[in-house]
Amino acid sequence: MGAEGSFRYSGCVVNDPLNLSLRFLLELGALSSLGYWGWTAASGWLRPLLAAGLPVAAATLWGVFRVPGDASASGRAPVAVPGAVRLVLEAALFGGAAVALAAAGAVKAASVFGVLIVTHYAISYDRIRWLLGR
Repeated sequence: MGAEGSFRYSGCVVNDPLNLSLRFLLELGALSSLGYWGWTAASGWLRPLLAAGLPVAAATLWGVFRVPGDASASGRAPVAVPGAVRLVLEAALFGGAAVALAAAGAVKAASVFGVLIVTHYAISYDRIRWLLGR
């Protein structure tokens, strides 16, 4: 724990550069997947609105609702939420992105994305445990 009650997951796999890179790529993949679904699901003026609006809305939710002291957000929390709420938000956004990929017809990509999400959270068990204790 840090001075402000933050937990830096010292010595844990969650701070491994490869796992952090995977998490970042998953975040980018989730935003891209939502935009892709928005583009394929709509037509006319709604198509670009959904393709741009869904990723912006998801990124806003992701960046605003944080757990104070979470090392994955530099400890900042614009809107502080309990750890369990944060985990539900992450699961909803990542899971929604995988479902969006499948709904857009990219079933294999959705399957791979889902496996990568589960792998990341399995590796990040210490962060999950920390979040659930908040």
